[in-house]
Amino acid sequence: MDMSLFQGDIVESRRILYTPSSFAKANLIYLQETGSLISKKPHISKRQNLSSYLFFIVESGSGIVTYENKEYELTTGDCFFINCMKSYSHQSNHDLWALKWAHFNGSHMNGIYNKYIERCGRPVFHSNNIEQFSDILESLFNIASSNDYVRDMKVFESLTMLLTEILSQSWQRIDERAKIKSKLNLADLHEYLDNHYAEKILLDDLSEKFYINKYYLTRIFKKEFGISIMYYILQKRVSKAKQLLRFSDKTMESIGVEVGLSEPYYFSRIFKQFEGISPSEYRKRWFG
Repeated sequence: MDMSLFQGDIVESRRILYTPSSFAKANLIYLQETGSLISKKPHISKRQNLSSYLFFIVESGSGIVTYENKEYELTTGDCFFINCMKSYSHQSNHDLWALKWAHFNGSHMNGIYNKYIERCGRPVFHSNNIEQFSDILESLFNIASSNDYVRDMKVFESLTMLLTEILSQSWQRIDERAKIKSKLNLADLHEYLDNHYAEKILLDDLSEKFYINKYYLTRIFKKEFGISIMYYILQKRVSKAKQLLRFSDKTMESIGVEVGLSEPYYFSRIFKQFEGISPSEYRKRWFG
């Protein structure tokens, strides 16, 4: 770990160049660098082909970032989250900005970032609660600069909090009128699926029941909950099956029928798809 305070003609910054343990690099989301800066003059920084993910917030001032050949203007409260393997640049305007940032990586980051993109995450989004991000990044800096013997685990915890907050704040919602309408319908739909997941459910039937075009219904459901209707139904069925496998002595066949997966082979295949093991193996792990 290298902690540096820098006062130059262009920026004033504090940063930590963090060296994670081999355990952290193999098993965790790990920190590479974190810090904050205040611009003293307009300037530009360019990077590419970095095995890293970058997140920063604009605490004051404004600037411009370029990513994937698109230019974005950032002001106070804006956030920037990217895969640094792709070229990017950022520059402060004359309204000099103050930033907090973190570079990080890990074996699961590609999947997490792809989920962010899938859920309509964009390189730049505005936060109405920038203090939340600021507090997490400040905590990350303090942990990284400590001598705590479980420092890598605490860094991982902070980075997980950061990613959770990024995903929760960055979703691009549908317009407000459609959002209000869809939420009313989706609340009823969600309750219906929770109560009827074990039954045969077709999109055409849901469309007729809730007076919504089935294509629009599937689109707004995924926008709101991040998964498809059919995936949600299967998720509910598997969750109920797990409960019955652990807390009842019912047979595999009767459990499959009860949760709406009556064909034994299909039940086993879907269960393994979610849990990585068969229903019988799952029961054995709990009862030996």
